[in-house]
Amino acid sequence: MGDCGAPGDVNSNVLVARSTGDAQLDKAVWQWLSWDKNQKTKEQIESLLQNGQHEELRDRLCCRLTFGTAGLRSAMGAGFCYINDLTVIQSTQGIYKYLERNFSDFKQRGFVVGYDTRGQVTSNCSSKKLAKLTAAVLLAKDVLVYFFSTYVPTPFVPYAVQQLGAVAGVMITASHNRKEDNGYKVYWENGAQITSPHDKEIIKCIEECVEPWNGSWNENLVDTSPLRQDPLKKICDSYMEDLTKICYHRELNVQSSLKFVHTSFHGVGHDYVQLAFKAFGFQPPIPVPEQKDPDPDFSTVKCPNPEEGESVLELSLRLAEKENAKVVVATDPDADRLAVAEQQDNGCWKVFTGNELAALFGWWMFSRWKNCSQDADVSNVYMLATTVSSKILRAIALQEGFHFEETLPGFKWIGSRVKNLLDNGKEVLFAFEESIGFMCGTSVLDKDGVSAAVVIAEMATYLQGQSLSLAQKLVDIYETYGYHISKTSYFLCYDPPTIKRIFERLRNFDGPQSYPSCCGIYNILHVRDITTGYDSSQLNKKSVLPVSKSSQMITFTFQNGCVATLRTSGTEPKIKYYAEMCALPGRSDRSVLEEELQKLIEALIENFLEPDKNALTWRSA
Repeated sequence: MGDCGAPGDVNSNVLVARSTGDAQLDKAVWQWLSWDKNQKTKEQIESLLQNGQHEELRDRLCCRLTFGTAGLRSAMGAGFCYINDLTVIQSTQGIYKYLERNFSDFKQRGFVVGYDTRGQVTSNCSSKKLAKLTAAVLLAKDVLVYFFSTYVPTPFVPYAVQQLGAVAGVMITASHNRKEDNGYKVYWENGAQITSPHDKEIIKCIEECVEPWNGSWNENLVDTSPLRQDPLKKICDSYMEDLTKICYHRELNVQSSLKFVHTSFHGVGHDYVQLAFKAFGFQPPIPVPEQKDPDPDFSTVKCPNPEEGESVLELSLRLAEKENAKVVVATDPDADRLAVAEQQDNGCWKVFTGNELAALFGWWMFSRWKNCSQDADVSNVYMLATTVSSKILRAIALQEGFHFEETLPGFKWIGSRVKNLLDNGKEVLFAFEESIGFMCGTSVLDKDGVSAAVVIAEMATYLQGQSLSLAQKLVDIYETYGYHISKTSYFLCYDPPTIKRIFERLRNFDGPQSYPSCCGIYNILHVRDITTGYDSSQLNKKSVLPVSKSSQMITFTFQNGCVATLRTSGTEPKIKYYAEMCALPGRSDRSVLEEELQKLIEALIENFLEPDKNALTWRSA
């Protein structure tokens, strides 16, 4: 946490009387009680100290949150390893210091701050309050701050950073995580989430200035400082106008009889999805009343993650049946992801996977581009996906002549690469990650559930005019470009040494520095290890993708056409697996492909994870 000198105004005699006998812990306790001005989180630490709960204190105070997926994400509560008022102030001070070093015009260009609707009574912690403190740190240092006057979708922050020419931005959100969590998502001046080395340098800056500065706690500056501007109307209007650039059939939308149900999962999405449908000429989608308004307790769902499928979409599906709406669109609580369900002729609902939706989006965005750009050079066109996502875009690209690229997992890599392509005169139509994150067009260099929702509505409307459903079109895409059957799931593991042991065993499988050559009866052609930078498919055995030592990820390419990846989550205690059977066009025996994929997954678990099964809890994804 860095050496910050003597404690402030805490009574030293009281602290000595409560000494834990551990000098490092005592110092951390002194620092917390000196610096924290949130009465509820301060009392949590005082209570632990009074009750002699030294191990709990050590867990909370003797380690610091580190930057993960483009920022911070953790439970809300007291302690340097949690999200709270103090750790957000410290993080913002570090960001201020880093940006001041990198931009001579930082104060004039400004900084964007947005937030969702999360909150926790027990720690007096809410996204809005954390956003105000973020702004206060910067306003106290005479930085222009664009602070949204109400909650917004996460995509509005990176969009605003670019539109307003700001040097960076922060969104306070934990996206679709459980209600106890919150996060601090950081965007660079290019409108993409920060990547290395910015994250590491920001951490260093945080550690250099952990004691709150004068003014850092003054959240009233948001209401009184002339340097605070509200960008809400300008950004919302501009976003909706830019959205129409990817609207291709407004005349069909205006006349459409197709009805849609939308659920915002108790988050921020309702108002903005309504506006997006209006921008495309649609009648507004029917909202799920129980989930329309923000609710930090997410009271109608066990998990506020639409990626979980039909079990969490129950209210929206029942409403759709009642209203005779054939398509349900679901945005997660911060509206950057999208789930889609469609009622089939037999009355059952098909909930599309992220990879299936990507096949539809990829076909749609390319076919619309082709119709509108008949004289354009297809070799200048790009689509992107993360390396753990379906390879269906690669198959489409091979037939249609455009470029397909892979990035490391996470939209921070996609956003940065897309910006680089755009700066070099390339045209990017679509990008995605399998966890229902989609980027249609390039107005926002991040995943965006609002734009994806209205694009899928226009696609469904167009297909209805062709007497096709989304599901039928998906089959047509697979028959044209080759079936891509994928399955993703995960194991919970709360023991970091076990996770490390699993991956180290794979790196020394048949001996030191020897990866497996087979998985049961399935021969392995290539192994790529992003953690170490190894790739057996390359002549020099070095991965083309950047090395990511902070996470574990190994990909196996099998002789039968399957690609499988094992990786750790950047935000949760999970070992995830991603497996896909990629068939050539013309092979339509889907059931055989699915059976073969399932057998390979079973072999993967048995041979690569079985020795540590007692430490793993399987969850269906």
